[in-house]
Amino acid sequence: MLARTRRGAYTERVLFALVANRTLDPSSKLAASHWVGSSAHIDGLTSCSDDACYRAMDWLHEVVDAIEKKVFDQVATLLNLEVDLLFFDTTSTYFEIDEPDELLDRDERGHPVPGGNDAEATTAAQRKAFRAFGKSKDHRDDLPQIVIGLAVTRDGIPVRVWCWPGGTGDSELIRQAKTDMRDWTLAKIVWVGDRGFASEKNRRYLRTGDHHYILGEKLRSGSAEAKTALSRQGRYTEVADNLKVKEVRISQSDRFVSCFNPEAAARDAAIRERMLTLLGELIEGTDSWKVSKRAELRGVISTKPGLNRYLRVTAGGLLRIDAARIKTEANLDGKYLLRCSDPHMSAEDIALGYKQLWQVERGWRDLKQIIDLRPVYHRLEQRIRAHVTLCWLALLLIRIIETSTGTTWPRIRTEFEHLTLATFTGPTGTFAQTAELSKPQRDILAKLDIPVPKKIVEATPATGS
Repeated sequence: MLARTRRGAYTERVLFALVANRTLDPSSKLAASHWVGSSAHIDGLTSCSDDACYRAMDWLHEVVDAIEKKVFDQVATLLNLEVDLLFFDTTSTYFEIDEPDELLDRDERGHPVPGGNDAEATTAAQRKAFRAFGKSKDHRDDLPQIVIGLAVTRDGIPVRVWCWPGGTGDSELIRQAKTDMRDWTLAKIVWVGDRGFASEKNRRYLRTGDHHYILGEKLRSGSAEAKTALSRQGRYTEVADNLKVKEVRISQSDRFVSCFNPEAAARDAAIRERMLTLLGELIEGTDSWKVSKRAELRGVISTKPGLNRYLRVTAGGLLRIDAARIKTEANLDGKYLLRCSDPHMSAEDIALGYKQLWQVERGWRDLKQIIDLRPVYHRLEQRIRAHVTLCWLALLLIRIIETSTGTTWPRIRTEFEHLTLATFTGPTGTFAQTAELSKPQRDILAKLDIPVPKKIVEATPATGS
């Protein structure tokens, strides 16, 4: 793609350096420019400036759609992927700034559109700031944020990433993801998502074409379907050491699978017991308090959803533990309900398929802990989007390595920290030599089909005086 521009191969080397930096030593673009040449040797890139990093990121943002498509085509060929299960989830990352960005007119993908900020010419839904206040999944509702979406295969390969303004809710995002990927050469897809994507509009949209879905259903939503599924009698079938399933027939169009995890049930019961103990300590002796003081405590407890769930206020304003709510919650311990539109998948496959949603959760964890998605130092929207793309490419690189070697990335990174490049200078000149590779290093390179680094990287003869 760069061959058709005036930028040349140098831009590709800079982008590769930025991706490698995210996987090995995450830092700002300024620090990454110093990292190249001083802490890391990259073929074809002896050094670079922070300006070169920013220019490369700007170009990456311009062509990201085409690059995502090309990357997926190569990954599918490399791993012989049959993308029959595609997991989708979102997270958020926040910015340590006081005020959100200014309002802009945006299209359905969250990208700015021409037209300025004319309030009469655009809907309120379109007028979204990019870094905006929203429901933070990092528990930082006090700071502006952006929403990030990730589509992952059953092997954990992240095939695409999205960014939306920080105030965007989850309910519509999976439809946009499906729209963006409809032209990709995919096999029949079963979309897998958690309870935040289970609206009727989403379900109808996901079934267009030859596609289906497995979605979590909210047990506490109060819906008639959830109540019916939970009340149906029947035996659970054990499909794994910590998973039992039971199919419930209550709908003509969807199948419902009730899942039970005994270990999770014990954990839920223990957590509830701790919360009830704490709640009991908080309200003990409050019967003798003044009404205003009890109301003040009631307000404090209302800000703590876990405790507030079990609090009951009598007609006389007294604070009590809600025994009926405890009984209801105990009936939900370790259970979750799944909704699937595929008539051919077994209940076991539906449950195990949904269980693989942890691959996305693992991706978020690695993005935030290994690749270090935060902190984001950029202010311009295109730079923020390019930063997220670099983090996605780094995660993609890590997953390809882990899938090909059967070894975790932290272990591989630790193993290759001992591979060094030393520069020797003498009367006859200067040369750079790599350290001798260990057997584990050679084995990893062989599995990845990467050539062993040259022993002598460069040699410069001394010049006469």
